[in-house]
Amino acid sequence: MRPRMIPTEDASARKREIEEKLKQEQDQLSFIRENLDKSNQLTKSMVSILSSFESRLMQLENSIIPVHKQTENLQRLQENVDKTLSCLDHVISYYHVAKETDKIIKEGPAGRLDEYLACIAKIQKAVEYFQDNNPDSPELNTVKARFEKGKELLEAEFRSLLTRYSKPVPPILILDAIGTDEDLEVQEEVVLEHLPEAALQDIICISAWLVEYGRNQDFMNVYYQIRSSQLDRSIKGLKEHFRKNSASSGVLYSPAVPIKRKDTPTKKPPKRPGTIRKAQNLLKQYSQHALEGKRGGCNFTPLEGNPSSPLSRCRVAVPPPLPSWDFLLLFCFFNAFRCHDLDLRVRHVSDALNEKHGAAAGKDDMLDVEIDSYIHCISAFVKLAQSEYALLTEIIPEHHQKKTFDSLIQEALDSLMLEGEGIVSAARRATLRHDYSAVLTIFPILRHLKQTKPEFDTTLQGTAASTKNKLPTLITSMETVGAKALEEFADSIKNDPDKEYNMPKDGTVHELTSNAILFLQQLLDFQETAGAMLASQETSSSASSYSSLEFSRKLLSTYICKVLGNLQLNLLSKSKVYEDSALSAIFLHNNYNYILKSLEKSELIQLVAVTQKRAESSYRELIKEQIKIYQQSWVKVTDYLNDRNMPMFQPGTKLKDKERQMIKDKFKGFNDGLEELCKIQKVWAIPDKEQRDAIRQAQKKVVSEAYRAFLNRYANISFTKNPEKYHKYRPDQVEEMIEKLFDTSA
Repeated sequence: MRPRMIPTEDASARKREIEEKLKQEQDQLSFIRENLDKSNQLTKSMVSILSSFESRLMQLENSIIPVHKQTENLQRLQENVDKTLSCLDHVISYYHVAKETDKIIKEGPAGRLDEYLACIAKIQKAVEYFQDNNPDSPELNTVKARFEKGKELLEAEFRSLLTRYSKPVPPILILDAIGTDEDLEVQEEVVLEHLPEAALQDIICISAWLVEYGRNQDFMNVYYQIRSSQLDRSIKGLKEHFRKNSASSGVLYSPAVPIKRKDTPTKKPPKRPGTIRKAQNLLKQYSQHALEGKRGGCNFTPLEGNPSSPLSRCRVAVPPPLPSWDFLLLFCFFNAFRCHDLDLRVRHVSDALNEKHGAAAGKDDMLDVEIDSYIHCISAFVKLAQSEYALLTEIIPEHHQKKTFDSLIQEALDSLMLEGEGIVSAARRATLRHDYSAVLTIFPILRHLKQTKPEFDTTLQGTAASTKNKLPTLITSMETVGAKALEEFADSIKNDPDKEYNMPKDGTVHELTSNAILFLQQLLDFQETAGAMLASQETSSSASSYSSLEFSRKLLSTYICKVLGNLQLNLLSKSKVYEDSALSAIFLHNNYNYILKSLEKSELIQLVAVTQKRAESSYRELIKEQIKIYQQSWVKVTDYLNDRNMPMFQPGTKLKDKERQMIKDKFKGFNDGLEELCKIQKVWAIPDKEQRDAIRQAQKKVVSEAYRAFLNRYANISFTKNPEKYHKYRPDQVEEMIEKLFDTSA
């Protein structure tokens, strides 16, 4: 292959182009070389200048450094002089502290606590200075004395502020604090402010200073002594409030009913009416029934008004259960009932009220006040103690709070426990006198103490064991006394003597029965308390097989059955006092019926059924049995109406003298027996209208049928010339006579 041939013209052009580029590069290279030479010359000039400058700087440094060092030394000397002068002024000020603070210390901290504490701080620093630098100087003793004086005045101000602003909590505020309003969904908590905020802050400030700088705990003793006194005065003020309200209006706050109040407290009626009020209610009720019918015809209904009254539970067709005082009043009323003039009856019983119950009413009312007051005071103590502890935590150091609180509450707590022991002692003495109703005063208190105990224990948490054990000890004492009284009451029911003069002449309900039922009904309001009271004395291992509540209920049921059993045995014994077996039967019938109706119309029957399933049917059988025994009293009358040992008589047949006399004897025996029985039994009583009507109807039926048959047999037989002498009563008249049985007004 032949090489390509380049044209000549093109080669010449290419050559010229290359030559031009070479020339440009050469020109550029020359330019660079020129500049590089210039740069080298400039560098050499700069190096020369810098070398000259360095030389001059070294000369300047060698000249300035000695001057600088001399100036620095002079400045240090000046600072030392200034510090020396300042320290000297500071030291000299310690020698003038006593004089400068003398006026403020003497005037005390009242009204200017911050300024006073600042002065105390100056004095304290002076004491520290002299102790460290000149312990033998007389100035040390001066400032020490001034410091102690200042501390004493601070302690005095602490005491003064506490004394001046610590006031007893008003009773109304306490009642608001311990009461609740069930109508409100959100309960508004009542805050007890013991001290004004400004005074409280000063007290807190003084307390903090005394703890940190005063190194003195005496102010804590001052604190608990003053606050303890106010706590005790607050509770005593509440007691006095109850006494004044009861004395002025007879209206009290009841522990069983929460207090409802907005601006002023709502006063509640007492839980138990006083004797006078109760007797007047009885009188009013009995007088109203007196207008409705004859004696023995009243179907008593419960008293209106106080739902917590024991009488309100007695919805039976017999007189309400009455304590011994009211039984006497009722006896007086029954005597007065023989008068047809209602006004005379009322005056008769009113006189008995005034004579028998004048002193007892005041005593009962005062007892109500004391019980309600004590219950409220227990709640008040817990609430006030909680409030005192909250206040104490702001003032007293943490590691001293429990001990101070323990000391603070002792006076009020001991007073309450002493009062509680007094109640226990009174109940114990009453039990020794066989006044078992007095033990009922323990039940509301004991129930409240047990309800309050969890909160009580929480409040006293951290106090000494002796303090925490005071309430449990009181509860144990009450349970012991109460249990003993319950047992002795059951024994007294069994051993009540059979006194002829104490037996109702008309065979009505015995006082022992009404009192026993009333006593048991009182226990209904305190079932858990009474059951726990009995359980506290129980050592049987059977308690472990039941829950606490179930075991207590079983014990209470057993106790009630024991009382009823003892009552039944005693009534049987008492019934033997009556010479007339029929009156004895009426007596037992009335008492059994009263017991049964009282059980049926209250929760007693449910309690009895826990251990005695057939109690109700057993009493019904006893009642029927006594009715049958009573009906036997009419056998000697109805025996004259039968044909036993009588010959058969034909109408128109002439009778022999002996036969005529036999018929006459039957008529006369029946008439005399009827008159005698009606006269005797008319003054007997069956208070239950239903039972009374049933017994009358049954007796009318038996006697009337036998009498009608008897008259039919001898209607056409001539046995006497004076038939009206023997045929004295028509059958309807006999029925009318029987209808008037158990009715003294007939």
